[in-house]
Amino acid sequence: MSLTKNQIGRYSRHLIMPEVGVNGQEKLAEAKVLCIGAGGLGSPLALYLASAGIGTLGIVDDDVVDLSNLQRQILHSEERIGELKVESAKKRLLELNSDITVNTYNLRLTSENALDLFKDYDVIVDGTDNFATRYLVNDACVLLNKPNVYGSIFRFEGQATVFNYKGGPHYRDLYPEPPPPGMVPSCAEGGVLGILPGIIGVIQATETVKIILEVGETLSGRLMLYDSLKMTFREIKLRKNPDTPKITELIDYQEFCGINNSTEVEDEFEVQVDYLKKIIDEKRNVTLLDVREYGEYEICKLNNSTLIPLGEITSRANELDSADDIIVYCHHGMRSLQAARILKGMGFKKVKNLAGGIDAWAAAFDEKMPRY
Repeated sequence: MSLTKNQIGRYSRHLIMPEVGVNGQEKLAEAKVLCIGAGGLGSPLALYLASAGIGTLGIVDDDVVDLSNLQRQILHSEERIGELKVESAKKRLLELNSDITVNTYNLRLTSENALDLFKDYDVIVDGTDNFATRYLVNDACVLLNKPNVYGSIFRFEGQATVFNYKGGPHYRDLYPEPPPPGMVPSCAEGGVLGILPGIIGVIQATETVKIILEVGETLSGRLMLYDSLKMTFREIKLRKNPDTPKITELIDYQEFCGINNSTEVEDEFEVQVDYLKKIIDEKRNVTLLDVREYGEYEICKLNNSTLIPLGEITSRANELDSADDIIVYCHHGMRSLQAARILKGMGFKKVKNLAGGIDAWAAAFDEKMPRY
């Protein structure tokens, strides 16, 4: 394709660079990049790819814009709260560059749809925040021989690399198995510096452009580690692991990561917030165990609750009395479910999980309680 007069003006700072030039800008215009996630990493990533002139951007996300997103997800705005993230993203990207095409996929990425989504794109960029989807993205890229531009963030630290590029290592060479459920908090559980995804997302965008232009040295075979508190960048060399099993098909990644979506087994030791309200109103003796992180506890808490973060449950279980009635809660009921299982396995017979967590309690009974 030939650049128009307006495009020559728009991309002039690219065109005068020998590594890009007219030919390189035309490559960018013909490229198709799929961004998995329109959140913290997906925001700077998509914005800079759009401004760089990537011809076709695909955006995959099944969430809606929430006030708590705006601390770091700069694609969105207060006016877009409640909108689908993919639609909010498309509007902003086309405001930035009306020459590009933005394809939106308002869906959850699964083993059933990943290959069909990925096959028409040149580069896949992983902006997800959970292990199940990271393994899914990796395996689909391996099966289709697509480069996977990876980034992750947590609190003050970030990582970035390029997986499955020109025979290089992939995600399973670095992480053959996922960590046990609940061991590694998500950003929603442990927090993240709002600026951090901007840094890592821009690095992902840079690697994507380098792959398309075929210039420079990508991060393939190198894991970049960034610590914003120390303001340091480090590298770890990555190599293909000969013991990594060959990927032949997509699997059930929720099951692979130990995530149980079934509610049948949990009913016997899950309670609803109205049950807890009744217990509190009747002043029954019960231990309220909060398994969130310390910072979350400072935002809001149930009165007379005890804080033991999920990661400390095993080592601090001796602080609890196994003869007591215990109701465990967290933000939305997932970490507390893990904690309840752990305590059950340690001999605590009268332990219950609060379905929906403190957020469900606030929605039902305490409109003044901060929700996050």
